Amino acid sequence: MKKSLLTLFTIITQAAILQAQTLTSGGKLKPEQAIMDVRHYTISLAVNPEQKTIDGFTTIDVIMAKPTRVLLFDLLDSLSINKVLVNGKQEPFEYKNNLITINTAKELPAGKASVKVIYGGKPHVARRPPWDDGFIWTRDSTGHQWMAITAEGTGGKLYFPCKDHPSDEPNEGVDMFITVPKYLVVAGPGLLKGVSKQKGTATYHWQTKYTINNYSILFNAGDYTVVTRPYTTVDGHNVPIKFYVLKEHAAKAEHHLDIFVKTIKEQEKYFGEYPWAKEKIGIVETPHLGMEHQTMNAYGAKFRYTKVGGEDYDGLMHHEFGHEWWGNKVTAKDWADYWIHEGICTYGDALYVREFEGEKAYIKFFQNSALSFGNKIPLVIGKDIDEESAYNGDIYGKGAFFMHTLRYIMGDSTFFPTLKGFVTDPRYTYSNLASTDDVIQYFSKAAGQDLKPLFDLYIYSINKLEVHVKAQRGDKYQVQLLNIDMPLPVDITADGVTKRYTLDKKGITITSKTMPVIDPDTYYLKKLIIE
Repeated sequence: MKKSLLTLFTIITQAAILQAQTLTSGGKLKPEQAIMDVRHYTISLAVNPEQKTIDGFTTIDVIMAKPTRVLLFDLLDSLSINKVLVNGKQEPFEYKNNLITINTAKELPAGKASVKVIYGGKPHVARRPPWDDGFIWTRDSTGHQWMAITAEGTGGKLYFPCKDHPSDEPNEGVDMFITVPKYLVVAGPGLLKGVSKQKGTATYHWQTKYTINNYSILFNAGDYTVVTRPYTTVDGHNVPIKFYVLKEHAAKAEHHLDIFVKTIKEQEKYFGEYPWAKEKIGIVETPHLGMEHQTMNAYGAKFRYTKVGGEDYDGLMHHEFGHEWWGNKVTAKDWADYWIHEGICTYGDALYVREFEGEKAYIKFFQNSALSFGNKIPLVIGKDIDEESAYNGDIYGKGAFFMHTLRYIMGDSTFFPTLKGFVTDPRYTYSNLASTDDVIQYFSKAAGQDLKPLFDLYIYSINKLEVHVKAQRGDKYQVQLLNIDMPLPVDITADGVTKRYTLDKKGITITSKTMPVIDPDTYYLKKLIIE
C-alpha cells in the first residue's frame, strides 16, 4: 500500500514539475470564435511514420450565431495549408501565429456552415510526453513503427484545425479516417466503422457520436492486436472492452483486463454507469506513460502493478479511466476549473483504496497526501484561464482532499448520493459543461447549508482552517475557529475519548487533563494556534 501511494504521488509530482507547454489551450475566448458553435469534425489524414508527416484535410461543421466575414480556427503553424473551402467554395485565408483567419468574399449568413481545410506537413514532436504535447514517433522492441499523440495542454490544434477552447465541444461527434502503412493498426475514439485496404496501406474509420473534448480527438498506431471481452454495466447495458495491446505483450493482456474490470466496477459504484456505453470501453498501449482519452485511454505503465487489498492494482490506469467521468463526461467550460477534473478523479483513486482496504487505509491515504501540497496558488485563480496557467500539482491532491473534507461535513448518507448525482445530472454532463459555481450550488443544496465559505477557503485561497486552542484554568480549553464564517463539525480527542463537536468563531469549552487533539484523523487542512 505504501508503495502504491508513493507511485501515485510520484506521478502527480512529476506532472506538476514537468508541465512545460510552449503553447496552451483555452484562455479568453476570441470574439470571432464566440459566435461559432462547433457541431462535428471530420479528420482525414494519411500518416507516414518514416517521413513523420501527415497529409489530408479536416472538415469543421459549425453553426454561426450571427453573420460574419471572418472565420477563425486554431492550428499550430508547424504545418502547411494548401487551400480552404467554405461551403464548398475556395476562400482566401491567412495562416500565422497558430491561427487560420478566413476572410470570406461575401458575408457568411448565420446558421450552418462547413469549412474544409486541406493541409499537411510535419506535426510538432513531443519532447517529453505526456507532459509535453506532440506526436511520438518510435518503434517497439520488435522494430515495428509505433506512434502516439498527446494533446491535453496544447489541444487538438496540435494537428487539426479547430476551435481550441474547452467551452465548445463537437456536439455531433467526430469521424476520423486515418490511413497508415498496412502493417499498422490504428486505435481511435468511439467505434471502428470499417477498415479499407489499398495497395500498401489501410484506412481506419473511427466514429464517435458523443460530445468529445478537444484533446481526446486523436489516434494511436502500432503493431497492435485487439484483446476483447464483454462487460455488463451497472445499469445492465452490454459494452465491449477492447485493449489495443502490442502483439509482443499480448500474453499480458488478460490479467491486465482482470485488473481493469475491478477498476470499472468500482468507478461505476461511486459515479454511475460508464458514460459511453453505446460505444466501447477502450485502452491502448502507448510509448508514453498514459493519458485520459475518451473511450480509448492511453496506457504506458508497462504492466507494473502495486498491491491494494492484497491484489494487483494499476493506479495510473485507474486514475486515467476515472476521467471518463471527471473530465470527459463532466467537463469544465473553463480551464480555471481544472480541479473538478483532476481533484475529483484523484478522490476516486482514494475510494478504490477505501473499497478494497477499508476506512483506515482511506484515512491514511489523505493523511499522507496532506503532506505533499505545495499550496502556493489557489486551485482556482480566476476566469478565462488557459490550461498552462491553471495547471498546478495541487489540483490533484488538494482537490481530492477537499472532497474528503466535504464527505466528512456532509456525512456519507448525503455526500455519496450527491457525488453520484452531480456526475449523472444532465445539467452538468455531456454537452452541458460545468463550473466550480455549479459544484458549490449543487453540493450546498444537498447539504442544506451554504458551503461557499468552505470553497472560498480551500478552493479560492491558499489559507488553511485556523483553529485556536487556549488553555484555561481547571483543565479546560477553549476551542474556536478563526477564519471561516460557518459552523463546522470537528472531531476532538480529550483524555483519550474522541467526540464530534460543532465549532464556530464563538468557540466551545473542552474539559481535558491533557491538551486536546483537534481533528485526529485529518479531515481538514488546518493550522493550529495554541496558547
